Amino acid sequence: MKYLITLLLIVILLSFFRTRHEVSVGIPLQQTDTILAAGDSLTYGYGATFEESYPSRLAHLSGLNVVNAGLNGETSAEGLARLPELLKKHRPKLTVLCYGGNDLLQKRPVTTLKSNLIKMITLCKAYGSDVLLLSVPRLTLFGLEPMKLYREVAEETQTPLLEGILSDILEDPSLKSDQIHPNAQGYEKLAKAVYRKLRELGFITR
Repeated sequence: MKYLITLLLIVILLSFFRTRHEVSVGIPLQQTDTILAAGDSLTYGYGATFEESYPSRLAHLSGLNVVNAGLNGETSAEGLARLPELLKKHRPKLTVLCYGGNDLLQKRPVTTLKSNLIKMITLCKAYGSDVLLLSVPRLTLFGLEPMKLYREVAEETQTPLLEGILSDILEDPSLKSDQIHPNAQGYEKLAKAVYRKLRELGFITR
């Protein structure tokens, strides 16, 4: 009896942990659905042609309509201000958010970045859009450094997170056009990583 009670407690604890920390699987996107790629120059495709940007490559891989709403130099605060109009115009079923690089370059407080990301995610969900958050690494004198705030945001908002891919790309000289931007091959690798993540989450089934 004692072992049965212990087993029951373990099952309850595991169930509680999953409820708090696991992100639910997404609903498969239909051919008529739109993915909104919102972000800065990493989304726009700086360092390559517009057709070589990761949203364009993602559209090719998925066969879905992917709107490239990247804007060179945009901070998270500016992205937050622009997001309502983008959501209203495109009515996406899924939004991929990639912000933080310009906040870091301009030495904006990371607390502000975190707050803006949470507000953007909340806004997307209020418009009926699921969200995939991309993690942006911090550039230091010693290389690229992962930022825990993205995992914190993902956990606090129960949002899927794709982390590490931009670090991998920007640490490979053959995949970047300058110190902070991929080249066409780098954006292709980013698009494939996003595509794999969306398949893993159940948003894409092909």
